[in-house]
Amino acid sequence: MRISAPVFTTVSALKVQELEKYDAIAIAVHKRDSDLILDSNPLLTTVFHRIAFDFDDVQISWPDFAAKSGELLELPVKDAGKISRIYLIGVGAGGVEDYRKAGASLGRKVKGNGFTTLVTFFGNGSDSHEKQSVIAAFSAISISQYGFEMKSALEAGKKPKKPASTFVVSAALSAELERAGIISDAVWNARDLIHTPSNIKNPAWMAAQAKSLVAATKSPALSVSVKSGRALAAFGGLRAVGNSVPVPGPRLIEVRYAPTGSRNWPHVVLVGKGITFDTGGISLKRPYDTMIAMKSDMAGAAAILAATTAMAKIKPRVRITALLMCAENMVSGTAQRPSDVITHFGGTTVEVLNTDAEGRLVLADGLAYADLELKPDILVDVATLTGAASLGLGKQYAAMYSRDPKLSRTLSEAGERSGDRVWPMPLIDDYAPALESDIADLNHTADKGHFSAGSVTAALFLEHFVGDRAWVHLDIAGPARSEKDAGEFVKGGTAFGTRLLIDWLANLS
Repeated sequence: MRISAPVFTTVSALKVQELEKYDAIAIAVHKRDSDLILDSNPLLTTVFHRIAFDFDDVQISWPDFAAKSGELLELPVKDAGKISRIYLIGVGAGGVEDYRKAGASLGRKVKGNGFTTLVTFFGNGSDSHEKQSVIAAFSAISISQYGFEMKSALEAGKKPKKPASTFVVSAALSAELERAGIISDAVWNARDLIHTPSNIKNPAWMAAQAKSLVAATKSPALSVSVKSGRALAAFGGLRAVGNSVPVPGPRLIEVRYAPTGSRNWPHVVLVGKGITFDTGGISLKRPYDTMIAMKSDMAGAAAILAATTAMAKIKPRVRITALLMCAENMVSGTAQRPSDVITHFGGTTVEVLNTDAEGRLVLADGLAYADLELKPDILVDVATLTGAASLGLGKQYAAMYSRDPKLSRTLSEAGERSGDRVWPMPLIDDYAPALESDIADLNHTADKGHFSAGSVTAALFLEHFVGDRAWVHLDIAGPARSEKDAGEFVKGGTAFGTRLLIDWLANLS
């Protein structure tokens, strides 16, 4: 279960005479202000005067606080009523990423302490840049406090955990706070899906969660349908992977955002890899401890589900269909074998050479189905697909493949705004012969020849199934998982792609 989320409330005016009702005050400081912190902000001076804060009582070397992005200085307060802390948070030069780091720093500092914190001097949303910076800061405050645990009842006499903090924000920022809340709720939802253990999480469970999230929005614009069993007869890739666990078996979960009158709006189809656990199948993963993280191999499906359900509140003039391609890749008597030939949706035959390259098999069915049946204007797939992508780009960027420069540019810009960064990668046609097969239309692991570039050849394989659609492939294997608890992330799934898609979809209309 998730740890309780922080609460945000607004006040119509920041009345200095009411400061004593807060536990703490958080103040953003630009780098240019750090040397003249008292003189540069009259309201800050008034706050210190009101609570009788005396710098002579605190051992501070001001040059040591340079107001760098995310730098935090905690000032203890005495004899000031309820107020026990003042937090000065550096926002550097005041860019969007500076504010994001500042928000994460504050969120981590007060995580679970139950404080009611007055957050001020985080801008006023006076222009588009400042609006985006404020959204980044407040979404980071919330996202950084995410937690998930399944511990048993607390021992007798042990104090229960304090709830997350309450943050009080100026009502002048209510619109930015609302957008930040939509973003952080979506990220928390996606992380819940990712962190749930796979003895609970299977394709049928994912379908139930999709229905629950759609129902919770109470929006007539959202709907969900699920294909299973005989309805998947034409989806050879999904069945080949998912039939390794015939009960409950694979699922194709289709979530639609289609408000009344949206028939002629641009139609975007999102396809997400939803492997709820990946052993590698018959081609068992090695070293074996790499399997421990494989409950997060459905992070692409989680991201597109969370982003699509968030549209019920954002209400863009875009029609969206999300396809969650869900299966378990296990070792069993019904699992596919290396050397099998499968027939994908639409008729393309593929020689399976390594059952641990299962993600592209389920995505291929989803992409072909989208192209042939749903006819989107834009087609995007999101998947924890290849280790090669993380070798090339590390943990900070997802690999992005597309032949549409304009589409790539808009997603890159959305990544910079949202914090889910993507890097454009080449679709190298010289590597296409690696996908040739002697007995089928394609082999799926690019084992013909010695081209390497595993992320590139995986993208070239997927491209065979998108027709002439404007298409983007996002390989999120690197940033989808964090190996440490730091910044906006906890150890485990990051929900990468959720913020990116929300920002991009919201700005398409």
